[in-house]
Amino acid sequence: KAMGDAEIKDGERLPLAVKDMGSCEIYPQTIQHNPNGRFVVVCGDGEYIIYTAMALRNKSFGSAQEFAWAHDSSEYAIRESNSVVKIFKNFKEKKTFKPDFGAESIYGGFLLGVRSVNGLAFYDWDNTELIRRIEIQPKHIFWSDSGELVCIATEESFFILKYLSDKVLAAQETHEGVTEDGIEDAFEVLGEIQEIVKTGLWVGDCFIYTSSVNRLNYYVGGEIVTIAHLDRTMYLLGYIPKDNRLYLGDKELNIVSYSLLVSVLEYQTAVMRRDFGMADKVLPTIPKEQRTRVAHFLEKQGFKQQALTVSTDPEHRFELALQLGELKIAYQLAVEAESEQKWKQLAELAISKCQFGLAQECLHHAQDYGGLLLLATASGNATMVNKLAEGAERDGKNNVAFMSYFLQGKLDACLELLIRTGRLPEAAFLARTYLPSQVSR
Repeated sequence: KAMGDAEIKDGERLPLAVKDMGSCEIYPQTIQHNPNGRFVVVCGDGEYIIYTAMALRNKSFGSAQEFAWAHDSSEYAIRESNSVVKIFKNFKEKKTFKPDFGAESIYGGFLLGVRSVNGLAFYDWDNTELIRRIEIQPKHIFWSDSGELVCIATEESFFILKYLSDKVLAAQETHEGVTEDGIEDAFEVLGEIQEIVKTGLWVGDCFIYTSSVNRLNYYVGGEIVTIAHLDRTMYLLGYIPKDNRLYLGDKELNIVSYSLLVSVLEYQTAVMRRDFGMADKVLPTIPKEQRTRVAHFLEKQGFKQQALTVSTDPEHRFELALQLGELKIAYQLAVEAESEQKWKQLAELAISKCQFGLAQECLHHAQDYGGLLLLATASGNATMVNKLAEGAERDGKNNVAFMSYFLQGKLDACLELLIRTGRLPEAAFLARTYLPSQVSR
């Protein structure tokens, strides 16, 4: 808050005051805020203490090897030992249960995750029913705010899964598709990325993370976008949408931030959900210089038509217009660019679309006389062949000029062209065959 409207540069240390809030009765190994940020828990030495976040007033405590908050801010779980997990609601014990294969570690979020020797099991917070068991050894689990997406990070890669709550509800009612490993259709794997996640958080459907090679990236819809290369190990603290900034800290308590436009993330999220109504609402808030980046994202997702309307880069738009067969747009862009290459590409497209008038114009702009000759002869257009002969001769394209004259039967013009270009043996042959009266000359 103290920063106000100060100019913040990406990756530069923020001039913030650090204040001591008080000391802790135990030596904490972990510290975590609950989802609404009102409470903070420290856990270590086999004990946990929950404090109020602002004043560090002691709210609750107990013995635990590990602690995990639920998605609901008033609920949490503790791992009392390697076999017992307890769930609390409003600081009162609600349920104690023993996971089938023991509990080496627990994870909070939308479902309660329990890791054991043979993998990861997700349980329902309310009734501790098994939702799904997955053969994976997770290091971290991150749930999105909506509870629809979850990132499971292991020692060498991370997986993005979609949680299908409606399928889970149906299966719980009908008991169909339920095995000893839980509900088969509970999750759908959206992607696996061979990168190690150190710290991560979700903004909408975008998963932001720091990797083992000190990169700050985000994952959305199968695409990885690099926000920054960090020069040291940094830890993600959070994202403040109204500032459009992402905050990170290091072990020396330096806080740095990076700009990340919430509008771009919202747009990409809407696209991933196929919600183009929402995407179109968000689009006007995206600055011009970011539009092309968003357009490339759309193109990769297969939405080329939308990409064409969003992109501001003429090169990119021309490519898209060609792919979509949008002749009018491609023509306008070719006129602006005045590049032979573009005219040639457009001519090819025009011919494939049987737009021969446009193709002719494009080939003229591209000075592609061979193409024009083919077009003129194939369409039997004598005036075009005549015009082409004059143009080609003027531009020194003698082969095309000769061919054009010859096709029209203008043999005198052919002979003059050969003599003028010093091709006397050919001129003699031509005269001998077609114009005997000229041989003596």
